[in-house]
Amino acid sequence: MHPFEYVKPATVAEAVQELGRSFTEAKILAGGIDLLGELKEGIIAPQRLVSLKGIAGLRYIQFNEREGLRLGALTTLAEIEAHPIVRQRFKALAEAAHSVGTPQIRNVGTIGGNLCQRPRCWYYRDEHTRCLKKGGPICFAYNGENKYHAILGGGPCYIVHPSDCAPALIALRATVTIVSPRGQRTVPLEEFFVLPSRRLDHETILEPDEIVTEVQVPTPPPNTQSTYLKFRERESHDFALVGAAVALRLKGDVCEDVRIVLSGVAPIPWRALEAEAVLKGVRITPEWAEQAGKAAVAKAQPLAQNAYKIPLTQAIVKRAILRAAGVQA
Repeated sequence: MHPFEYVKPATVAEAVQELGRSFTEAKILAGGIDLLGELKEGIIAPQRLVSLKGIAGLRYIQFNEREGLRLGALTTLAEIEAHPIVRQRFKALAEAAHSVGTPQIRNVGTIGGNLCQRPRCWYYRDEHTRCLKKGGPICFAYNGENKYHAILGGGPCYIVHPSDCAPALIALRATVTIVSPRGQRTVPLEEFFVLPSRRLDHETILEPDEIVTEVQVPTPPPNTQSTYLKFRERESHDFALVGAAVALRLKGDVCEDVRIVLSGVAPIPWRALEAEAVLKGVRITPEWAEQAGKAAVAKAQPLAQNAYKIPLTQAIVKRAILRAAGVQA
């Protein structure tokens, strides 16, 4: 591990000044779960670590009917999954937070860090491999070991986004607040993530001197139910091979509105617009849920080793729809 400077600013304004204008100059330390892995693996060698842990006012869960749910970026996943309002009104988020890692990880990992974590692709994580994402000439996964890689939205890089909370939050129409030396902005979380075809050096719209300070989730409309399901190789703890967040607004048993966001299948949390179109205006039944699952992967382009994700995604989407609607399979 290369030597680095450690700074602990007292305010967000001080923190963004310390970050500088290059991703190689400084990195943010929050929970540290992903950052420490990258440091130890030799993937990054920043000159400076900027710790957010000394900044008051970044760790909170607040709710009221008018403004909805507000989460400070340093709020832990354990706090989110256990909060009674989140469990009652924002069920998909509580389930997604609960699905992350182990209790030890959730007690340390933050919601800001979960959204901003880097990809787990083994070529990216290998310090000796100069892949496309690290400035190299090619994505080695395309013709290499690609069992866990993207079937949707891939190219020229085929990573999958690792966050479980991001799909749930997008399904629930979340926004994020971002602070930099130039001021503050709030953007829909759906627009926060970017495909490799648009940006290779990073997976979000964040610039090197920007920090996520808050996540906001509007109060769901009446008769809205949500859920998050994922399939993983190790039941104890693992990243999603495939996951689906579903938020349904029902009138009786008819779908008035729906948002379906997939995890584990694309470089960003993937909005399944084709699946949503299938369900709008119909009575939720196992047959319609199955059709939505098929629509979710209609445009999938699997690589040599990951075609199994197509039927798996179909099944997870169907199950998530039926669970959100309270319909037996």
